[in-house]
Amino acid sequence: MRGEDQATMSHDARAQGTPDGRPSPGGTGRERRGGPRKRRRGLRITLAVLLVLLLAAGGTVYWLYSRLDGNLTGVDIDKALGDDRPEKPPTSGQNLLVLGSDSRAGAENKELGGGGYAGGARSDTAMVVHIPEGRSRAVAVSIPRDTLVSRPECTRADGSTVPAANRVMFNSVYAQVGPACVVKTVETMSAVRIDHYLEIDFAGFKDLVDAIGGVTVDVPQDIHDKASGLDLTKGPHRLDGTESLAYVRTRHGIGDGSDLGRIGLQQQFLLALLSEVKSQDLLGSPAKAYRIAGSATRSLTTDEGLASLTSLAEFGRSMNGVDPGTMETIMLPVAYDTQDPNRVVAAQPQAGDLWKAIREDRTIPSSAKKPPATGG
Repeated sequence: MRGEDQATMSHDARAQGTPDGRPSPGGTGRERRGGPRKRRRGLRITLAVLLVLLLAAGGTVYWLYSRLDGNLTGVDIDKALGDDRPEKPPTSGQNLLVLGSDSRAGAENKELGGGGYAGGARSDTAMVVHIPEGRSRAVAVSIPRDTLVSRPECTRADGSTVPAANRVMFNSVYAQVGPACVVKTVETMSAVRIDHYLEIDFAGFKDLVDAIGGVTVDVPQDIHDKASGLDLTKGPHRLDGTESLAYVRTRHGIGDGSDLGRIGLQQQFLLALLSEVKSQDLLGSPAKAYRIAGSATRSLTTDEGLASLTSLAEFGRSMNGVDPGTMETIMLPVAYDTQDPNRVVAAQPQAGDLWKAIREDRTIPSSAKKPPATGG
């Protein structure tokens, strides 16, 4: 993040409080209008989901990646959260929390993130990806980073306890307490059991897109963002890794300049990226598949259940029937907060209806796809 983002983060750290006591699916308010085993932490959602489908596409050659096992980082979410969690659904549906952070860990991440930024990592992007029973389709729900939520009591990796708090910025939970608390916060606000956790960083995102050979996106409008350096005209463009990173992170050049506007670009890029991978003959090019997997795993953090190439490949192969063309992308229904118009809260009853449909493995009702706040 640059300029305004840095200022926003210091403001975010002071934000406290949450909506009412019910599960509060958050929102991302407008940014100011005038204006465990360690590895590198994650940025972009898109890549984490991609890796799973990538390994699925690799199919019978996934054994080639066994030597990459050491690249993966595992976080024991189950141990950290204990038994006080939502019940597992009776169906075989799965829910993944895919997280990206704005970590500047490592020289490459620091350079990609804009250099001199010195703050801690925050969850720059978050999606709950629901794969219904049968695993032939998927739904990705974006949680705006500026959503005010109720953070439950959590335990840090060092064993210290962080008390519950209200009206906390969703993207601050990661920095203050860590990934397990992000999972617990999402489960608290949604009552949805999270089965798996995936996270990737700036450098991993860039390198993976470059390894694929770039991604073609249809830019919806001219974008001129001085903060990110992104300068694109409306229409189709083939983006390399650096350009792709700027595209999914831009907000000053789209909509009202808030995080809500760029969520649409992130979701569009996710589908384009998955389609690109699906279209490539990875079975016919083991060397390329290995190179892509290497780029991803070096920057990937998962829950313990997926923290091996074998586990990732098996899970990915089980999702081989998911067609990116049928994947539905939704933003959590949010409304601008009445106390701070630069923040958002979960809009009811739309958000409650959305989470209920996911819990029950049902089709998302159309009413839950129309947030009062759009960022347009």
